[in-house]
Amino acid sequence: QVQLVESGGGLVQTGGSLRLSCAASGRTFSSYAVGWFRQAPGKEREFVAAIRWSGGSTYFAESVKGRFTISRDKDKNTFYLQMNSLKLEDTAVYYCAANRSPSRVDQIVRVENYDYWGQGTQVTVSS
Repeated sequence: QVQLVESGGGLVQTGGSLRLSCAASGRTFSSYAVGWFRQAPGKEREFVAAIRWSGGSTYFAESVKGRFTISRDKDKNTFYLQMNSLKLEDTAVYYCAANRSPSRVDQIVRVENYDYWGQGTQVTVSS
């Protein structure tokens, strides 16, 4: 079983930055994609960013392109979401996740294709 533990959420002002971390254990991620999703109250969980663990290809939601980056540290089995230029609309609970079947782009960006999830961390952006 894969366990994901995320951290780094908090309160930040508009225009500020946060870095979320997700520490993974249980098995290798060599063939996986890992990523981040977010969910605001009353909204569906939506894709934010993902990275192929091995090759490093990255994918971003249009709403965060140019502001967020995703990376991973293979030695630490940890991946990150660096969030810059934060906007009020970024306020949500952020979840890290792992996708064991990332062979196609549409299998990477869709929430239903992720198999393992972290517990969520709150990100609140204020003026």
